[in-house]
This record gives sequence, structure tokens and C-alpha cells, in this order.
Amino acid sequence: MTAAPRWRPAYAYLPGKTPRHAEGTFDRFAFDRADLAGSERWQLALACLREGYFWEAHELLEPVWMDLPEDAPERALVQGLIQLANAGLKRRMGRAGAVARLEIMARDLLRGGLAAGAVIPGLDHAGIAELWQAVLGTEMVPR
Repeated sequence: MTAAPRWRPAYAYLPGKTPRHAEGTFDRFAFDRADLAGSERWQLALACLREGYFWEAHELLEPVWMDLPEDAPERALVQGLIQLANAGLKRRMGRAGAVARLEIMARDLLRGGLAAGAVIPGLDHAGIAELWQAVLGTEMVPR
């Protein structure tokens, strides 16, 4: 697996508080569906999640999600991570109701992807629990 890229945005985008990153900022980070876990974009997205760059993680993950086949269980995992990033952003914005809704969506997508047999190295139950803790500061809520 590739080490996480050292590049980080100059700041975490927070709507209404900081300027939005320039269009195309994340386009240079490639990914390979056949080796998603080893891809630069994937590694950077996970690092951004862990380090509080939630909007940026969403921007990095969205093209990956769009590239995966609609019926692929891995697509649910990636969509779950996108919703987890959204929950982290809304938490930072003080929008508790949105956080609660997004937590449920993220949890269901992540668990559903794993239950359907999704395989992305490093993104098993333990990896998801670690990301959840890093983003929301809590254990993943039970169903």
C-alpha cells in the first residue's frame, strides 16, 4: 500500500468561514479502481478524513464513487465515507440535526457495503471504526 501523500490543503474549507478551494484543486490526484487502496487519491482522502479536512475528503472521494459500478458493494463503502465526511463537516458547523441524519446514512452504507462483501484493503470493520472515531469522536452508533 502506498504511503499517504504529504500534500495537504492550506486550510480546511468551512462554508461561510473560509474561501472555497479553486476549481480543479484535487484533479491531479489519480486513482486506480483495480488498486483503489494503493491509489494516491484514496490515500489522501483517508488522510483528509482523519485530519479534519472533511469537505476536501468528500471532493476526493466523489470521483471514486462515481467511477465504481452501481451494483458494486465497494460503491456503498465509498458513499458511506462521503456521508461520514459530510457529518464531520456539519458537526464542525454546529448543525446537530444534520449530523444525526448523516451518521445514520453513513453507518447504514458502510455496514451494508461490508455485509454485501465489499473489499477495499484497510477498510474493514476496524478501519471504519477508526475513521468514525477520528471524524466524529464517538464510537459508531449501533443500528
